[in-house]
Amino acid sequence: MNILIAGATGNTGLRLVEQLKAKGHSPIALVRESSDTGSLPADVAIRHGDLTDLQSGVCDGCEAVVFAAGSGGSTGPELTDKVDRDGAKRLIDLAADAGVSRFVMLSSAGADNPDPESDLAHYLQAKHEADEHLKASGLSYAIVRPVALTDDDGERKMRFGEEVDPEAKAARGDVAAVLANAIEDDQWTGKALLMQSVLEAA
Repeated sequence: MNILIAGATGNTGLRLVEQLKAKGHSPIALVRESSDTGSLPADVAIRHGDLTDLQSGVCDGCEAVVFAAGSGGSTGPELTDKVDRDGAKRLIDLAADAGVSRFVMLSSAGADNPDPESDLAHYLQAKHEADEHLKASGLSYAIVRPVALTDDDGERKMRFGEEVDPEAKAARGDVAAVLANAIEDDQWTGKALLMQSVLEAA
């Protein structure tokens, strides 16, 4: 399956690329022309596109799209809006135009009902609006909402939905595994679920 990945050079996106390759898929990295692609496997296809100004046709030939990009709330409000809200919404629209069969969104815990008092209020609101746009798009979708991320690979032991502890952590390797699975697993269809990693006690 040809799978377009926005955010393919990020900490989660790179892990996702490797996991999709291991499953026999053909990941396509959506990157800005100025991006450093040196960390991507040499055989991964590159497609140029800027999330702040996506052009038509960027999803052509792809069966699935994963939005794993984002500011993580670390940039200013303007760029957060351009990438996490408007860029995501534009990619969703282009995926729908291209007849993509599945769109998987990497969102965030708290995006379902953003807390205006949160330090990440602006980021969560942007994520919320992108998620709602995806739900209304007519695309087959899955939305993954991890709790606080770590750079660990994880042990592929996860909890979802109401079982999630909001104070827990989510290893990026586990998040990538969930994103890869959500592309094909019908149990994710039309779902927006919290997720966390389950760490073994020392």
